[in-house]
Amino acid sequence: AQQGRVREKVYGKQKIYFADQEQLPAASDAELHGLDGQIAERSGQLQALQQSCRQMEAELKDLNSSMTTPEIAREIEALRKDCASYTEKLERIKSATNHVSPEEKEKVCREQQLYRREWRRRKRMATELLDAILEGYPKSKKQFFEEVGIETDEDHGAVLPAT
Repeated sequence: AQQGRVREKVYGKQKIYFADQEQLPAASDAELHGLDGQIAERSGQLQALQQSCRQMEAELKDLNSSMTTPEIAREIEALRKDCASYTEKLERIKSATNHVSPEEKEKVCREQQLYRREWRRRKRMATELLDAILEGYPKSKKQFFEEVGIETDEDHGAVLPAT
């Protein structure tokens, strides 16, 4: 700074040193125009390289997220094993001799309808009988059921099957 090659500026307690540009030769308009051309050329190169870099990074990301050849081979083998086991299971089901015939199924359905109808009929008869008794009973329905020892379907969570 004392020799004049570096200049000094003081901002409060801080000092800033920078090169003295007055000692540098002044550039002509032609040189400035040439430098501007170089800057534009280099900026274009930079953009092209950045675009290329982004494309390569995207390609790398795609390649890293995809499966490798050994992984695909293992996946194919696992799928083939699954397919074979499902095929075997299907064959066992097809060859089973314990299928229910349509006649047996129809017989079971008829029996279920009969029992369901009988359940409804008996429940209705019991309800009508208990309602008739409760007309003259001084206490509540719940107290009567406790005294007599009646357990309802609802107490046990039994639900009448749908049709």
